[in-house]
Amino acid sequence: MGKRKLTQQQERRIALQHDHRLQHSLHLEAVEEGLVIVRHGAKAWVENEHKQWFLCALRQNLDSPVAGDRVIFQRDSADTGVITAIHTRHTVIQRVDASQNLKPLAANVDQCIIVIAEIPEPSMEIVDRYFVAATVLNLEAIIVCNKIDLPSEKSSALCKAYESIGYTVVRTSVLEQRGLETLKGLLIDKTSIFVGQSGVGKSSLIQAFMPEENLAIGAVSEVVALGKHTTTSARLYHFKGGGDFIDSPGVRRFNLWPMTRADIFKGFVEFKPYKGRCKFRNCEHREEPGCALQEALKEGKICEERLNSFQHLVAMHARES
Repeated sequence: MGKRKLTQQQERRIALQHDHRLQHSLHLEAVEEGLVIVRHGAKAWVENEHKQWFLCALRQNLDSPVAGDRVIFQRDSADTGVITAIHTRHTVIQRVDASQNLKPLAANVDQCIIVIAEIPEPSMEIVDRYFVAATVLNLEAIIVCNKIDLPSEKSSALCKAYESIGYTVVRTSVLEQRGLETLKGLLIDKTSIFVGQSGVGKSSLIQAFMPEENLAIGAVSEVVALGKHTTTSARLYHFKGGGDFIDSPGVRRFNLWPMTRADIFKGFVEFKPYKGRCKFRNCEHREEPGCALQEALKEGKICEERLNSFQHLVAMHARES
């Protein structure tokens, strides 16, 4: 069963409790500031200001820390400790798991790097889900079309569609060392998260940026062409040029958290000129007379696949404003 929606009063009470725990932790002896590098089950690897790592247990009744979280922790040995509080996040990327529970994926991210490739077959709907999430969180979103050394008819067509809307697209090949310097330039002094389907080469890109890191690089399944999950937990890396990036687990679909129709609409930037121009205020943008989006579709001003994607996301994830 999914988690029930909290009331505003409950959310305020939780926020106050969080602030109290944080202030209490700051007054404890021998506490340190740390950055969560990766979460492993009931523990997390935390890096202190001296770049030392500690495997930390989690206090009960504490929010679930994830890669990118700023935390307060206490050492209890030379290389272990306990996380006692989590600093307020300025952003948190969440997803809905198979049990319909909200799960944080990464925290304090500035931009979203959406990686696609020809195999596994790129999905406009999955990309649109990431764009909606990025828009709601006020994150910059960039598409990376990876593995361009291979035939890339479908991924190229998808990239051209997003470029026509105005999104930034970077084309890369680790094998041929193409596009990597351009992508590196977009990562400097920011905290970025690499997202996308399993097997598109997120970890391979990070390995190319950080050859000293021993990342698990997996081949795409030739049988089902769905990819193998080589990253099981979101993991933060420090970028030598300045900034950080987080490698997230590959997915076959990315389920958005519940959000309003208005939130989803914002994620489709080319729809903005038609906002409020439909004949009916509660227009569902399907077959209603006077629908501005349907008229724009007939005139070739918006893409049918994007409109279908919008309608599907609204049906799956929207709640009333």
